[in-house]
Amino acid sequence: MSPSPTGLAPSAVGVVGTDSPRPDGHLKVRGEFAFASDLWHEDMIWGATLRSPHPHARITSVDVGDALAVPGVHAVLTHRDVPGRNRYGLEHKDQPVLAEDVVRYQGEPVALVGADHPETALRAMKRIRVAYEVLPPVVDMETALDAPPLHPGGNLVRHVPVRRGDQAARAEVVVTGRYEVGMQDQAFLGPESGLAVPAEDGGVDLYVATQWLHVDQAQVAVALGMPLERVRLTLAGVGGAFGGREDLSMQIHACLLALHTGKPTKMVYNREESFYGHVHRHPAVLHYEHGADRTGKLVYVKARIVLDGGAYASSTPAVVANAATLGVGPYEVENVTVDCWGVYTNNPPCGAMRGFGAVQAAFGYESQMDRLAEALGVDPVAVRVRNALSEGSVMPTGQVVDSPAPVARLLELVRDKPLPPPPGALDLRDVPGGVANTTHGEGVVRGIGYAVGVKNICFSEGYDDYSTVRLRLQVVNGEPVVSAHTAACEVGQGLVTVIQQVVRTELGVDKVVLLPPDTSIGNGGSTSASRQTYVTGGAVRAACAAVAARLAERSAGRDADLVELLGDDVIDETAEWRHRATEPLDPVTGQGDAHVQYGFAAHRAVVDVDVELGLVKVVELACAQDVGKAVNPRAVLGQIHGGSAQGLGLAVMEEILTDGGRVRNPSFTDYLIPTALDMPPMTVDVLELADPNAPYGLRGVGEPPTISATPAIVAAIRAATGLPLARVPVRPEHLCALPGPEEGGTGR
Repeated sequence: MSPSPTGLAPSAVGVVGTDSPRPDGHLKVRGEFAFASDLWHEDMIWGATLRSPHPHARITSVDVGDALAVPGVHAVLTHRDVPGRNRYGLEHKDQPVLAEDVVRYQGEPVALVGADHPETALRAMKRIRVAYEVLPPVVDMETALDAPPLHPGGNLVRHVPVRRGDQAARAEVVVTGRYEVGMQDQAFLGPESGLAVPAEDGGVDLYVATQWLHVDQAQVAVALGMPLERVRLTLAGVGGAFGGREDLSMQIHACLLALHTGKPTKMVYNREESFYGHVHRHPAVLHYEHGADRTGKLVYVKARIVLDGGAYASSTPAVVANAATLGVGPYEVENVTVDCWGVYTNNPPCGAMRGFGAVQAAFGYESQMDRLAEALGVDPVAVRVRNALSEGSVMPTGQVVDSPAPVARLLELVRDKPLPPPPGALDLRDVPGGVANTTHGEGVVRGIGYAVGVKNICFSEGYDDYSTVRLRLQVVNGEPVVSAHTAACEVGQGLVTVIQQVVRTELGVDKVVLLPPDTSIGNGGSTSASRQTYVTGGAVRAACAAVAARLAERSAGRDADLVELLGDDVIDETAEWRHRATEPLDPVTGQGDAHVQYGFAAHRAVVDVDVELGLVKVVELACAQDVGKAVNPRAVLGQIHGGSAQGLGLAVMEEILTDGGRVRNPSFTDYLIPTALDMPPMTVDVLELADPNAPYGLRGVGEPPTISATPAIVAAIRAATGLPLARVPVRPEHLCALPGPEEGGTGR
């Protein structure tokens, strides 16, 4: 390995391209890691939130007198106690901190209680008297645009059209379909939690589990009516995120209580409240029409996609753009007509979740590719390879794919993997239903399915997407040490190892200390869009280059020992790093170079289905993904396994069920997520085809496997059962009942 700019040779362990152990790993597996819910402060009080029981209602009165009379209660707050602006939101400031005259979803915050014990806060909360005039809820996304408006200006959040080529193109073979995607929850391990501490300068220090410190800070400051410098955020231990922590939950509420009472205030949601307290994956209805010639070459694709944004906008505008621009999939198509709408309803608010619009679209376009293969009488992989994107292809937005796009190769890799052997001697663990002993293998059939997906990496459409890193190099106890400070949030994805690996690679200094992320340094951006390794990794690399330049000036060409060269001095450098610019989409045609980078993954799924009981067992998943450069190979495999697990969940079990806007299953008893017993063995092929525009050639990893896992599993279930299965998750009743006309589609 060549020497670094410092003259030191980096060790073979813990540099870019090698497995690097997580610095927080041992603490987490031993249960010693401090999560946000473990925070504690002397003289601390506890906050609780009163939430609306109705999806849509007018508030006619609020009486807090009985709650204030409860011994141990320090404060009961309503919207009148918000000192700044009673509105926040990621893209549109349309969500009240506390409801004023109307509630728009079940679970909307109406009042806050601060008390000296959490049980006292809950008792007092139940004594708040709120009178509601219940209003008819808008719950159907497909008719929401014609329903009474829930917000000024109507129920449209955003419409994105994409137009390319001949809008009247015709084809010899046409397949159509209507598809539905249910509402999925991020189901992160640690519920929302944080601690707000009033400060001597009249401001507040907030320690919180979040994905985006600076955007949280900006929204909190506006609600508190304070300048940014008096609202300081520090990242507390995060137990997973997957998009669910991009929006605010308890941040403003805890700060309001802390400032009103003058006492540190802790808020921790239980699991049921967590279901109401964060956004979810957008449910979707997708109408597709694919036209091809007799060889299987796509001639045109038409799509109409509706996403249910729920009561408030959150990140719906960006999710709509992703679903529209990626709505054709990783395929070359000259003629494209796509329309995607995001709408307001009185269902739970929806926003960011792993895959971010691409998941919903992929279920539609990959189902269509299977229907096209069936109509043509050809292999489902062959029709995909026939149309696969490659480097130099043009996307429906007119953007040229200017880095490797090995879509055909990924499909061929998963296709050519050896298949798992057929079941041998009966083992109940190997059949659908497992050790429940519901079947001994009667009525079990096997199916194989394939899918491939595409995801944009980093923020798009002209967003000023960057990260900031400060590095300090000094000698401590006779050893060179680099401390790294950034506001980029570690939420479990492994950024903590990436920062250390880049420093070791670029500077040759083995000891790298990570300072707590906070808002005292410049923006690190959101831990989302598979962007942190790309953008914060780029910022660390740039800061290392600045440090190396300072060392070069100091050494003046002399071959000097780093410890001797530094002495008692400190080299301190801060770097701000941006990826290449993107541009907004044309509002009429949807054309423009809107995305930074594309990521691709493919899956093959093997399933066994008990057609009598409607039970599914995923026997094996094979995945192939191009990651550009595996910065930490072990972590890359973990991301692929984890993303595939969430795709499996959406395929066969995970859905928030609503009835008239009311959530029916806000618990892990009724909202099912895959366990270790549900996850099958996985074989993974990792390609490293460098993107010349990215640091180290890397490509975002976390989201693509979620996108292709779901349609591959459903394709395998279709292959096993012969049922059209146009909705996810697939439920037992879908497999045991006769298909209705709404499930189908036509092929001609």
